[in-house]
Amino acid sequence: MTEANKSAGLRGQTAGQTAICTVGAEGNSLRYRGYDVVDLAENASFNEVAFMILHGHLPSRVELDAFSARLKGQRKLPVALCEVLERIPADAHPMDVMRTGCSFLGNLKQEISFDHQLKVAERLLACFPSIVVYWYRYSHEGIRIETASEEASVGAHFLRLLHGASPSELAARVMDVSLILYAEHEFNASTFTARVCASTLSDLYSCITAAIGSLRGPLHGGANEAAMDMIEQYASAEEAVADVKRKLEVKELIMGFGHAVYKLRDPRNAIIKDWSRKLSETSENKVLYPVSEAVERTMKEQKNMFANADFFHASAYHFMGIPTKLFTPIFAMSRLTGWSAHCFEQRANNRIIRPGAEYIGPEPRAYTAIDQR
Repeated sequence: MTEANKSAGLRGQTAGQTAICTVGAEGNSLRYRGYDVVDLAENASFNEVAFMILHGHLPSRVELDAFSARLKGQRKLPVALCEVLERIPADAHPMDVMRTGCSFLGNLKQEISFDHQLKVAERLLACFPSIVVYWYRYSHEGIRIETASEEASVGAHFLRLLHGASPSELAARVMDVSLILYAEHEFNASTFTARVCASTLSDLYSCITAAIGSLRGPLHGGANEAAMDMIEQYASAEEAVADVKRKLEVKELIMGFGHAVYKLRDPRNAIIKDWSRKLSETSENKVLYPVSEAVERTMKEQKNMFANADFFHASAYHFMGIPTKLFTPIFAMSRLTGWSAHCFEQRANNRIIRPGAEYIGPEPRAYTAIDQR
């Protein structure tokens, strides 16, 4: 077996240095710039975490208030962007909508120089919820919504646009925690895509658009959507257990379990699982959470596989009335912070990313004229 085969997908390979995030160290922990995600999810707001990832330090009260005010002031989408979103059909993939919205915004408000990179990142952070919800409400309901709001947080703003009313305190907090959990994850596929693009000295909009394209793939983003599609089929925990065992017997892939880096547990799972439980207690649906627990337990008993961050996000989002097709765009709304920070880091100490490859094609051969083939 070649070394390339041993490290397929670059597993176990170091592709660069970063001061932004550590994944899997110290018993499968996750830290953003040294801060444990468990500590952040319990005590911080997403705006604090986003500022910290982008700037490198936790904000003071003055810094946080100014940052939050800047985001709030940029939520309203330009008319030209709304017109583009209205032309995207209802059956389009929502991540294609995010990709198009990001790219088109880059035409309207270009990154003139790298000195403006923080402003671009903030503009995208403010606009991403507005982009996907404006398209969704217009294409599915025929409604042109107002994309500005006075909601304090990015998550609450998203829910406000989606439902046309301010979310409950519980829902707003769960969205905040969810965005914290998804904000950054080292050299995952979409982040590495962003860094490769940044290494060419491309503009930030292009880097983020490229990252969205990578996240669109079902092996990266979309696991929570796949988990939701599965668990909503079951009428009871017993039915779920029986079907999961059947799926395992025929070697059918069950999304939301295991991880490329974590080997024992995903530290984000216990956090969102607890919030999903709290949401379930306020929901009329008394089946979904027990079904989710039963699937998690069965996967552990049968395959010794742990639930990752995506699995209980499915039920949590469903309890908040979020359509399944919008699950992955929420991921993008959050991970934008990590993507941007990695682009900044790449730009600050850049060398174009151009790895080599092990050639496995034909031996050298001479060209044969077409009438002699």
